[in-house]
Amino acid sequence: MSSRLSVNKTYKQFVGGAFERSESGRSYPVVGAGEQLLAHAVQGSRKDVRDAVAAARSAQSGWAGRTAYNRGQILYRVAEVMESRRDEFCAEVLRATEGCSEEAAATETATAIDRWVWYAGWADKFPTVLGGANPVAGPYFNLSVPEPTGVVGIVAPDEPPLLPLVSRLAPVIVSGNTAVVLASERCPLAAVTLAETLALSDVPAGVVNIITGHRDELVPPLAGHVSVDSLDLTGCNSEQGGAAARQAAATITRVVSASAAERQWADEAAQSPYLIDAFCETKTVWHPKGR
Repeated sequence: MSSRLSVNKTYKQFVGGAFERSESGRSYPVVGAGEQLLAHAVQGSRKDVRDAVAAARSAQSGWAGRTAYNRGQILYRVAEVMESRRDEFCAEVLRATEGCSEEAAATETATAIDRWVWYAGWADKFPTVLGGANPVAGPYFNLSVPEPTGVVGIVAPDEPPLLPLVSRLAPVIVSGNTAVVLASERCPLAAVTLAETLALSDVPAGVVNIITGHRDELVPPLAGHVSVDSLDLTGCNSEQGGAAARQAAATITRVVSASAAERQWADEAAQSPYLIDAFCETKTVWHPKGR
């Protein structure tokens, strides 16, 4: 039998609940350990970022309007589906792209699954921890309640490609925010495989949107978009992050980045209800006391 060329997959980006090609029609090669060509990924454009932000904005009120219990159920369902695809995440994504050992890949995948479960458990509890009744001098009830900021842009870290992404995404959406994620430029397969998991996990269309491509092209339109309410620049280098923060300042967009402790992705410091609070606003309500 004559030899044949392999047909490498081109992974699409995830916008508004659908897997789409870029309007530009571009793609770029994804190279794994040993410089082996693994696949191609869509090379997103400014227009793709704008479409993703529009999808996130459209989905945000409906997602925030769901009960906390229901959002927790859906995050737990993400963990269930990831659990059923553990071998794919370990072998086809982490080991192929990172060249890590089987044990390291299994540990990262298991920790990412556990992180979804951890935040699912906080869905109906964080308002009590982060809010509460305030003592005031007067005949009033004064209550503080955390509410989602709205649309959050996330620049995902490059290495490792799966656990940091989950660690930054889960606390964003558990409170009712929607997200536009710029996937790891070097290792986008983890993010797109996660998108396939989200599509099977009852996550409403538009709640999570994942764009693949080159950071230098995608970060500026995300940082400067007037409909982005918060921005997580954890995956940016110092030059990209500084430029993005200056753009975000023009639209009074909140800018967040993981601390050094939070970047120890497998540690407990990388998961906290206060990471949920980073993407919430606190609404204070005054109500007169009855006699």
